[in-house]
Amino acid sequence: MSAVRPRVVLICHHDAPLHYEGMARWIASWSSLAGVVVVREPASVLRRRLRREWKRVGSARLLDVLAFRVYYRLRHAGRDEAWIADRMKELRDRFPETPKETPLIEVASPGSRESQAFIETANPDIVIALCKSILPERVFAVPRLGTFVFHPGICPEYRNSHGCFWALASDDLSRVGMTLVRIDKGVDTGPIFGHFGVGFDEVHDSHIRIQHRVVLDNLDALRARLLEIAGGTVHPVDVTGRESRAWGQPWLTAWIRWKSNARRRAVARRRS
Repeated sequence: MSAVRPRVVLICHHDAPLHYEGMARWIASWSSLAGVVVVREPASVLRRRLRREWKRVGSARLLDVLAFRVYYRLRHAGRDEAWIADRMKELRDRFPETPKETPLIEVASPGSRESQAFIETANPDIVIALCKSILPERVFAVPRLGTFVFHPGICPEYRNSHGCFWALASDDLSRVGMTLVRIDKGVDTGPIFGHFGVGFDEVHDSHIRIQHRVVLDNLDALRARLLEIAGGTVHPVDVTGRESRAWGQPWLTAWIRWKSNARRRAVARRRS
């Protein structure tokens, strides 16, 4: 295996064009894109996630979660979709199309036996998992160098898939960023190979836009780090003694608190 062109498999969702097209183009620009696993989840998966959240936080807080989803869809989703379309155009202009012979499979779950067999056949050095599901070891252990996630949040303090949101809602702005994590049996508890920050406008940007920017604005640094991993020239970050906490779904009340504090901070900066 050449450290310059590692074999990489991408796992992503069918409704995430920034991933299945944009990130695939980026990966193919510096590696041999050995395959793409496209996840098309059935509606039952969302119901199971909501049921788990209900068991974790209770009925009142689940209503807070659902209220936020409705609010976001009505007030912010359209603008964010337009922003994503603009970023997609930038990626198309910057990176060529993926090779037409790149193998692709569509699955209901990235942890399925079908997905596992596809990845085994692709024989990757690295898998980049941009998906919401927790992968079983029989899948994440297939690639020679491991399966990596671009976690939207600074680990170990902000684990789970909404770390950026909770750092913002907690006024912990220095920990708004992304973590390159190699998957293990825990939830975002594996070895950490880098933290990546980004500038953002907390008054006007949504958490979704910020989560995308911590990846898109760091593509060059991510490429360099993944090539260092492929070349065996980088070691995990030592996070001994740091607090580790898992977070759940975003709440509407937490969003309101964040935006209120953000506006106060903006006013204070203008007056100073």
